[in-house]
Amino acid sequence: MELGLVLRFLVTGIFISETWTHGRPGPMSSECLENFLRITLRVEYFEDKYLSFSAVDQSGIAWELDEALASQCGYTVTYSSWNNIEFRASALSCHSRLEKDTFTVTIQVKASHTPDMKNASIHLKSASCHYGPWSLRELLCETNYMEVSVRRDVPQTVKDLIQEELEDWTLAFPEAKSGEASIWQIVFHQPEEKRALLVSDAWSAGYGLNTTDTRILLRVPYNTAQTQLVKAQGITFSAVRSSTFYKEQWMILMVDTAVACPVDGVDYTNKMIIWTVPKYIQALCTGATSFKDILVEAGVNLHKLSVEEMASRKYVLSNDFDVITMKVPIGAEGGYYKTSVNSGQHGTRYCINLFLEHQWEDNKWGLTKHTIIKEIETPFELVELTVTNNSNLSARIMNVTVGTFLLDVELVNLTIEGATVTVPEAVQHGYQTYEIKYANQSKAYVIHVSFDAQSIKKEYLRDDIRTYTLNVTLEFIIHPTSETFSVPIVTLSAVKDAVLPSARGFCDENSLHLHITHGNVDQNWMPFISGRHLTPGAAEKYNYSLSDNGTHLAISVPFLSSLLDYEEIHTSGVLASLHLTLKDGVTLANKNFSVSCRFSPSELIQCFPNGTVVITAVKLVRLADLDTSLLVLSDRNCKPSLVTEKTATFKFNVNTCGTRRKFNSTSITYENEVIYFRPGNDSPVYKLKFVCLYTIKQTVDVRYETKNNPSSSIKPGFGSLDLSLKLFKDESYSDLYQELEYPVVKYLKETLYFEVELLQPADPRLELNLEDCWATNSKSQDSLPQWPILINGCGNSKDSHRTVFHKVNYSTRVKFPQHLKRFEVTMFTFIEGTTQLQKQLYFHCSVVICSTMPQPSDFLCQRSCNPGKHRLDRSTEPQPHGQASSGAVLIRKENMTGRGEYTLF
Repeated sequence: MELGLVLRFLVTGIFISETWTHGRPGPMSSECLENFLRITLRVEYFEDKYLSFSAVDQSGIAWELDEALASQCGYTVTYSSWNNIEFRASALSCHSRLEKDTFTVTIQVKASHTPDMKNASIHLKSASCHYGPWSLRELLCETNYMEVSVRRDVPQTVKDLIQEELEDWTLAFPEAKSGEASIWQIVFHQPEEKRALLVSDAWSAGYGLNTTDTRILLRVPYNTAQTQLVKAQGITFSAVRSSTFYKEQWMILMVDTAVACPVDGVDYTNKMIIWTVPKYIQALCTGATSFKDILVEAGVNLHKLSVEEMASRKYVLSNDFDVITMKVPIGAEGGYYKTSVNSGQHGTRYCINLFLEHQWEDNKWGLTKHTIIKEIETPFELVELTVTNNSNLSARIMNVTVGTFLLDVELVNLTIEGATVTVPEAVQHGYQTYEIKYANQSKAYVIHVSFDAQSIKKEYLRDDIRTYTLNVTLEFIIHPTSETFSVPIVTLSAVKDAVLPSARGFCDENSLHLHITHGNVDQNWMPFISGRHLTPGAAEKYNYSLSDNGTHLAISVPFLSSLLDYEEIHTSGVLASLHLTLKDGVTLANKNFSVSCRFSPSELIQCFPNGTVVITAVKLVRLADLDTSLLVLSDRNCKPSLVTEKTATFKFNVNTCGTRRKFNSTSITYENEVIYFRPGNDSPVYKLKFVCLYTIKQTVDVRYETKNNPSSSIKPGFGSLDLSLKLFKDESYSDLYQELEYPVVKYLKETLYFEVELLQPADPRLELNLEDCWATNSKSQDSLPQWPILINGCGNSKDSHRTVFHKVNYSTRVKFPQHLKRFEVTMFTFIEGTTQLQKQLYFHCSVVICSTMPQPSDFLCQRSCNPGKHRLDRSTEPQPHGQASSGAVLIRKENMTGRGEYTLF
């Protein structure tokens, strides 16, 4: 491939031909090839430098060459296989020094790191080559010019020459006749005209002329104006028909300087290069009638090949009657592949520099030697690049190999997240690149980057697997053409390092809660409930709370919310569920969480003292088509006053809407039901029964007595006591057993923590004191057998595990510490005589309500076993009393040992 004479190149190859000086190779090596001198530049001296070439004449003047002057003077610069830079000079080049059968060429090479050639280093190379016997006519077809040289003979008479050349020379003769002595002229023969140029004018037009004592030479670049395209055996030739003449004393000498070179004739069939050259061309054989082949030889890179060498390389040279054909397998030895780009795609072309030498003899011109140099380049062939992911998952390193490439390719840029950076700059982004060279003159590039680099995309795939995606575009340059192409790289590595979010669900009296701990895949996942995207902005509208501190997502939804699903309604409670989905809006990956709790039916029913009832009916999951607006009471005219997607609220008086009532000795019961009928169907598919029970009040006399205090005046009055006995899980008294947790499970010698509280009235001047506490195996406080726990406010002296009292302090829950008493009981075997209390146990306490400002006569409220008070004896004066009971406890024999101990529930 021909290059400009001033060029920049990046090479990494090793040359075959070298000249050694004092045991070391010099910067340039030379080789004589018959009528050529070839000079090759070594890689290590000229890598990554700008070069300029000059021819040095016999006076030592350096003539800097450009493309035009090189083709005019017989010089060629090519870039050949694996980064070789070659300089070729014809034996008859402009500045050659000819001495008999030897020609000497001297060149100067300047090398600089900058295109302005400042601070250039200068290298001189001179070589002499022997050239064998010259043929009468020698034709040379170089890659950038055509050359013809003819023996310089003086004929006997001009007349003989004119008669023999009547057709070609008659028109030229008058012009030659009028010319001055020793002034050369060239006449170009074209179909429409013949044009004569003085030597100086021909040189200005780009033609090269030279003469020796024995030869005349004309050199024609392929792009000159007088060049014609002619056909021979279907092959196109670039041809120039010309006559060169001059005056020599009384004679006019004329020489035929026609030249023709093939410009096509190459076909590609079945992975084979077929080069066809016609043997005899009319433009070169005017007047000849008989031909005789003297020699047909061929080779590669100006080296002739023997028959055996051709056979070993599977070359085929055919010499037929009128054509010479050379066949070379694509990829065969002697050629090389180079990288090419077509429409932005990477591929290769096979290149080979063939040459053919044909010598023949005819009855007109004698011996002719025609040498043709043909640089052949096959059509573009797309090359599929292989991207190999060799990532080290344990080291969390992406290791991607891209290739293979030829050695003329260099990686120069990487595009990372839309930004293009050079290879050195890519290191700052975490990208290391390495070049791997192989023995077959190819190479690959390795991209090395951490999984945790910012540009690596991380996505959750499934289960515990995340994918790491490397998305980078590599930009390459081809030397020396500076063509570029890009290779996008997208590789995925699946790693089992996904940490999915986890959740803890719980409920309190009013709401369901989900506390979700983020994993490493869900930072951008969004919460959905029933397909509804939860956002902080919608929290107030739908009455839920949503917060995210980066590590945890907390969601709280009240019991009566359209975000909940209601599974069932039972006397034991309403089963409500919160189903939450965390979803990736891009990949649609998701994780589901749920929490279900039973809420007291009282949450749905409010029975007011004035007889007003407010009931909320909820839509069950199994009735997905239920329309809450069509719910009714027993009286179908009673419709809900408030309707949501999943609830319907009724407000009515117990004397309306078909409410039924029942009486007993202590209470009045009101019953009704919420019913749902599907349109057109009289059989209800939903029926929610509810009851309001009003107790006929029993009052206890309570005397309130205080010292005279001007700031307050309280008179004795009457009221009802509201007491509770609660069981807690530990001595902090912060976590009590809920209704749904009964019966409670305890093992022998474990501790029960009790709290007795005065709920009403909320009077700070009242104090609750314990009187007696006992255990039974039925709900009835009077049932037998019984086991005393406290007697007259003191622990049972017969029990080896004494009762321990705990002080009650003020807190956000405890507004009046004096209204509470706390104590603990160690579990033991309940035995009354020979009877062991088993199965269900209930605990009961009787209390007495005292004033915090006791009177001297108030002996009942002076307690000896209760800190802060001293009890002397029971008073006969009436004091407010009350009783409270706990929920059921079960007792069961422990299976761990054979000691016969029991476990309580």
